[in-house]
Amino acid sequence: MSLKTYRPITPGQRFKTGSTFEEISAKKPHKPLLVALKKSGGRNNNGHVTSRHRGGGHKRFYRVIDFRRDKHGIPAKIATIEYDPNRGARIALLHYRDGEKRYIIAPLGLQVGQELMSGPKAEVKLGNCLPLSNIPLGTEIHNIELKPGRGGQIARGAGTSVQLMAKEGKFALIKLPSGEIRQVFLDCHATIGQVGNVEHEGISKGKAGRNRWLGRRPRVRGVAMNPVDHPLGGGEGKSSGGRHPCTPWGKPTKGYKTRKRRKDSDRFIVKRRS
Repeated sequence: MSLKTYRPITPGQRFKTGSTFEEISAKKPHKPLLVALKKSGGRNNNGHVTSRHRGGGHKRFYRVIDFRRDKHGIPAKIATIEYDPNRGARIALLHYRDGEKRYIIAPLGLQVGQELMSGPKAEVKLGNCLPLSNIPLGTEIHNIELKPGRGGQIARGAGTSVQLMAKEGKFALIKLPSGEIRQVFLDCHATIGQVGNVEHEGISKGKAGRNRWLGRRPRVRGVAMNPVDHPLGGGEGKSSGGRHPCTPWGKPTKGYKTRKRRKDSDRFIVKRRS
């Protein structure tokens, strides 16, 4: 897994970098695990734009990922490692011994033909999923549950991993990539290893059109607008806005906290990322 550069035969390729896809072992996905994706263009059920700068982009099928890993005690073999257009991480197709097939997020170093297992009796080795109570301290983990049986919600992006720091009572302490330290129930499951495709964050798109392929439309700066369109607009010549950054509707942004106070979530945070 590494990044490749391109010969600058066009201006868009001069700074473009991309993945080599050397770890990919199958070009076509497993059809029974595909679901059609409908595009919203950033609009809600009334047709109003609620997320700006969305629209267009290439057609995609959603790959149904098994975040729960709830087939305990049944060995599975890695059949293929595939590209997923919906996420930065690669996905792996598991062939279970009972005949079922499921996709999982592929950890770094996973090989085709390797055997995996999930459940309390699984070994502590790369790709296996087991409760936090059975994982040794200091282990790198990903796809961590917040509630037992709900499925992994933390550390699912390309290159991410979480460190298991301590076990106290019925809780485990985990350190997130942001520096936040959080309590998670020991009954929650996690997968051993770091999520693969680590170089994903180093990819340079090279041209604006590549953003359009991803369904992201252009953003216009507020200071480039007229006063009727944005609080930062207008002024003689090029102005810097003259006030703190804000949305077109005057709400402060860049540092203004918009997170709702969730008592059921906040009480598990031991040390905040800030």
